[in-house]
Amino acid sequence: RGLDAETVKLFGIGYAPDAWRSLCDHLQRRGIPEEAGVRAGLLRRNERGTYDWFRGRIMFPITDPRGRVVGFGGRVISGDGVKYLNTAETPVFSKGSHLYGLDVVRRFRTIDEIVLVEGYMDVVGLYRHGYGPAVASLGTALTAAQARLVKRYARRVVVAYDADAAGRQATLRGLEILAEEGLEVRVARLPEGEDPDSFIRARGREAFEEAVRTALPFVEYELEEALRGVDLERVEGRV
Repeated sequence: RGLDAETVKLFGIGYAPDAWRSLCDHLQRRGIPEEAGVRAGLLRRNERGTYDWFRGRIMFPITDPRGRVVGFGGRVISGDGVKYLNTAETPVFSKGSHLYGLDVVRRFRTIDEIVLVEGYMDVVGLYRHGYGPAVASLGTALTAAQARLVKRYARRVVVAYDADAAGRQATLRGLEILAEEGLEVRVARLPEGEDPDSFIRARGREAFEEAVRTALPFVEYELEEALRGVDLERVEGRV
């Protein structure tokens, strides 16, 4: 993905070895009980014992608004496993109550608007190419709690979800939630099959800035989606 060492360090990106007890053994050497690892969503138990939840994955730390790590997202490198795994629900982490990238957003002194994306690499990729601030909704349907987090930092939000059918549906659901929180909401339209990371890598920062600048207001986007695939030359289409 073209990441440099500075970007990797900024986001704390790491790696979970492809081993069943790498983290278990590490915690044991540090004198940390296995039960703490299980409660933190990093270890799992079955009839054969305790094992690492994240294995063979690139790891993305997730922070709370104060910058404290509360969970992780793990992206599989190879094999047939689930593409992304999040830390399970824990006493300090609920997927619908956090946004990825908030710790970096807090570094901006003034924020006019925030770009809301779907994936970890979308956030990282935008920063890598000099664009920010951006946050991700952790691959889940946007929640009211996440919308309130956005509102803490900016009054305007531009939604830039993946340009596929699933992304469009997620956008429509998210727009209503953001608008209900009193945010000014617009939608950046990306070419079919593109996500923010692939778009900015292929076309550069200026092209992405233009997509954000020309983003559609909430109602206009809803109308455009409602008319998708409709033939207005026919009575049925107009109805």
